[in-house]
This record gives sequence, C-alpha cells and structure tokens, in this order.
Amino acid sequence: METTANLSNWLSTRWFTPEVLQSFEWQNSTWLYVIAAIPLFLLIRWFASLKNRQKLPVALTQKDIRNDPQAILRFIPPALLILIILLVLVAMARPQTTNEQVEQWSEGIDIMLLIDISESMQIQDFLPNRLESAKEVAQNFVTGRFQDRIGLVVFSGDAFSRTPLTTDYELLTTYIQDINFELIENRGTAIGSALAVGTNRLRESDSKSKVMILLSDGDNTAGNIDPITAAKLAAAYNIKIYTIAIGKEGKVPFGQDFFGRPRYVENTLDETNLREISKIGSGKFYRVSDRQALEAVFSEIDSLEKAEIKENRYKDTTDYYTIYLRWAVLFLLLWLLLKSTYITHVLTD
Repeated sequence: METTANLSNWLSTRWFTPEVLQSFEWQNSTWLYVIAAIPLFLLIRWFASLKNRQKLPVALTQKDIRNDPQAILRFIPPALLILIILLVLVAMARPQTTNEQVEQWSEGIDIMLLIDISESMQIQDFLPNRLESAKEVAQNFVTGRFQDRIGLVVFSGDAFSRTPLTTDYELLTTYIQDINFELIENRGTAIGSALAVGTNRLRESDSKSKVMILLSDGDNTAGNIDPITAAKLAAAYNIKIYTIAIGKEGKVPFGQDFFGRPRYVENTLDETNLREISKIGSGKFYRVSDRQALEAVFSEIDSLEKAEIKENRYKDTTDYYTIYLRWAVLFLLLWLLLKSTYITHVLTD
C-alpha cells in the first residue's frame, strides 16, 4: 500500500537531516549517484569558464579597485537552480519507508510426552541420572515447536496426566522441570496405563497428526492394561507412537555404598514390547545409551513431526518523494522571481 506524506508538515527542515535521509529506503537509488556527480560537473564547468573567459585590458588605479557586496547576489539564482535539480533527483530516487509485518501459522500437531518416573530412572548411567537427562532433552524439544499442542503424562506404578494439550510452552516446561520421583507412590512401570492416559487425551483431537512419545527404561510391570492392547487402541484413533528405550546394558552406577563409593547394579531391558508398540503405532523404536543419543532421537522426531509453517507478509509502504518535489517547486518559483529582477543582472554590465 502506498501513501503520501502529510501536507501539514512538509515544510519542516527535518526532511533534510541526516537521520531522516538515512532512514529511507531508496527505490531508484541510481539517481543518488547522479547527485554525487554534480560537484564534479560544476568543477569542470568552472575550469572551462576560466579558460574561455574574455580578458579586456583596462587601466585602473588601486583606489578604483574595490569589492562590491552586491556581487554576491549574482550567485543566488544559479545556486537555487542547482538546489532545484538536487531536490528533483532526490524525488526521482523515490525515498520511502516500509513497515513489514509477518503473520505465521500452522495447522499444528498434537503431541503427548509419556515419561517414566519409576525408581530405575534414578540410575546414573546418564548424568546426573536418567530422569533429569530426559527432562532437559524434553524441555528443549518443547521450546523448539511452533503452535503444536503438547501434553505430558508421567507414570511408574500408575499413570496420570500432568498437563493437558497446550501451546503454553512456558507453563509446560515448568511442569517438566517439576517432575520428580515422589509424584506417584506406587512402584513399577505401567506402560499400558500410560498409553491409555495419553490416548484419552488425544482421542477427541481433530488435529491431522496425533503423536505419542513414550520414554521408558523398563518392562511393563504394573497397571491393569496390557501395553499391546493399549497400543492397538491408540492406533484405532490414528495416533502415531514413538518409543524410546533409555539406559545401558550391564553394570550401571546406582547410588553409593556405605563408604561413599559408587554402587553398581546389573541392568537389562527387554526391548520386545517397546518395539512392538512402535510398530503397531506406525512410529519408530529407538534405543539410547547416552545423553547425545537421546538428544539425537528427539531431534529426529522433531524433524519427522514438523507441521508446514505458512506465513503472510504485509508491507505498508509510505512514499516521501512528494515532500522533495514540493520543495523543488517552492525554490523554482523563487528562482523565477529572481530571474525577473535586477539581481540576475547585477554587475553583468
């Protein structure tokens, strides 16, 4: 959209300040180079006039030679003419300002994070432990999304919804930070119950893409719903399931002994259920044994489940060339007035 400057303030001298001139965008900036060439043109013309000036031998005494202040007046009309040309060139360069607004939106994806907080998530093969590493990576995942609704489920012996689907990422990251092992008293790993709670949150969603990300370090040992049955129920609602098995095999550090030395326990994980759950949910299974691998998995899921971001750009353009044209007309009228007076002819005879 193009608008012209307000008539009420065009006479202000602020239009010639460096701050205002530097703030403009110049649509036809080539004319600015022509302005820069004007001093060179005037210098060449001055040298040419010196060379072609007629010299008449006139005998004058020293007392007859004097400077007349009126001689300066003869330079006013040519100076005005140069100023008019400069103003016209500035107008032709098309000074303007543009205020661009960008409106972004996407259809969005609904995502439920299912995080295991069972006792084994305290194992320290991830520093400071498995749960804290999972929380930090999950927070980074949340902050990297755009207009996706994300919810949170925590589970150990039971499962419950920590937050419903929301786009309030600041609130969601706060809830993720506050996850701890005391949220659920019952011990165990109720993977089937976690899937059921996540499905319950997503089943009424009208989003084109519905996703659950299940992160656990153990087998299903609690709850009253079989994980495979829960996965089939989720698939019936077109929910895609990604499963992440976290933890190393073998001896892993878990707390300290009586003397303050690291205590090691034997860790095993049957991946069969988690693999089958991801297969039923048309997702992917991941096995991670360190923090870098966990970050890479969330990064991959982030790229796989990206909604197309669309945007509209609005440009509000204001032209200011009329300001300088008006000044040029003003000086042109003054130049014409002076051309009709004696000033132009002062000392020419």
